Amino acid sequence: MTDIQYDKLGQLGSQTDMPKTPDAAKLERVANPADAPYLIRFTCPEFTSLCPVTNQPDFAHLVIDYAPDKWIVESKSLKLFLTSFRNHGDFHEACTVGIGQRIIKEIEPLWLRIGGYWYPRGGIPIDVFYQYGVQPEGLWVPDQGVAPYRGRG
Repeated sequence: MTDIQYDKLGQLGSQTDMPKTPDAAKLERVANPADAPYLIRFTCPEFTSLCPVTNQPDFAHLVIDYAPDKWIVESKSLKLFLTSFRNHGDFHEACTVGIGQRIIKEIEPLWLRIGGYWYPRGGIPIDVFYQYGVQPEGLWVPDQGVAPYRGRG
């Protein structure tokens, strides 16, 4: 993969339309600015997609943690990528794992985990977790901080 310079980022600092599909979304990357093991966390508490069967909206709280290697995800491109799921029909598992796999493909992190904490569908909440690689030794990884779904109880 080639190095993307800051001035060659197509979405950062410009008016950008929402991608119509996750496949059409462009995830951009920049060189890792730090030379130390560290964790990057993205939290998306209002993620939405569509049920592939009923076409009704599904809602999730996503937490993406990763330890970068040479690249980091440019955050505006990640926001646009996640937003592109609003009109995308897929099961919770496919959305959660697919997001993790797409990030891995684009930036090749040392380690990544994603927690998809989905709100109930049919009365049952579904939580989906995916991990890639081995957590680097000595890397501080806090709890994702999302409580199990309790309803009104």
